[in-house]
Amino acid sequence: MDREWGSKPGSGGAATAQNEAIDRRERLRRLALETIDLAKDPYFMRNHLGSYECKLCLTLHNNEGNYLAHTQGKRHQTNLAKRAAREAKDAPTQPQPHKRKLNLRKTVKIGRPGYRVTKQFDPDTKQRSLLFQIEYPEIEDLTKPRHRFMSSYEQRVQPFDKRYQYLLFAAEPYETISFKVPSTEIDKSTPKFFSHWDPDSKMFTLQLYFKTKPPETNKPQPPASTPNGTTAPGVPPRPLPPPPQGQLPPPPPPPQGLPPGAPMGNPPRAPPPPMPGSMPPPPPMAANGPRPVPSGAMPPLPPPAPMGARPPSMPPPQGFPGQQMQG
Repeated sequence: MDREWGSKPGSGGAATAQNEAIDRRERLRRLALETIDLAKDPYFMRNHLGSYECKLCLTLHNNEGNYLAHTQGKRHQTNLAKRAAREAKDAPTQPQPHKRKLNLRKTVKIGRPGYRVTKQFDPDTKQRSLLFQIEYPEIEDLTKPRHRFMSSYEQRVQPFDKRYQYLLFAAEPYETISFKVPSTEIDKSTPKFFSHWDPDSKMFTLQLYFKTKPPETNKPQPPASTPNGTTAPGVPPRPLPPPPQGQLPPPPPPPQGLPPGAPMGNPPRAPPPPMPGSMPPPPPMAANGPRPVPSGAMPPLPPPAPMGARPPSMPPPQGFPGQQMQG
């Protein structure tokens, strides 16, 4: 009260230990509210009275700010360290993987080596190959160049492309160089994949062959069909699928040897015999042509001959002797 009465900012006396503790707890509470999420704190619990408890230290707090200030205190931090030490002692010992330590050499790079790439093709096996010749005239003594293949997803220089892979060459003190080659399976057999280092000429040679893709099996082609849907001559017809259960099978197709315009139905049935005491049915009449002559009737007259002509099939006129025939 004495400090704040009629004083100006910066003109008050020294704060007491109690005021420093209050100010410190307030700063810790604001800091904890910004950085700590109470929903993820395993020791934070709200009881039935509306207050908050710390399950680790068994302390009671009136509000969330008071609890957060407690978590930054010495008592809570000491209990956390004790709990972590006890859990580490009780936990079973897990075998740790052996990590080999590699001492990375830091050398000054002198530039990229010279190289020559030759494309080749084997006419017998139909395989394509590449021949790499890398020159290392300033290579370190008792060292050999190294090479390895790298996937497109392993590098960070170019965008990913699954159609290609990279072949790397490295030798001290030269920079590591790489070649972009197709991502095709490589033939690793002995005579086709080899590498050689010539210490006299300081040249590293590597040759590789790409495997050829297996030929695709020829798929059977469907039989050629004519415009009206029938198969070509000499090709057996396809079997019809079985009819559904409970239905009659479809009628068989007509034979393919019929002339055009022939009827495709069933043959005409014979008329049934007449009943005793009934008249016989009239004979069938043709659609076009002369009608059949009934039995017991006069035959039809022949067509008249043209005027002044005598049909050659008629016999000469005959009559009684001495009597002239009338014309």
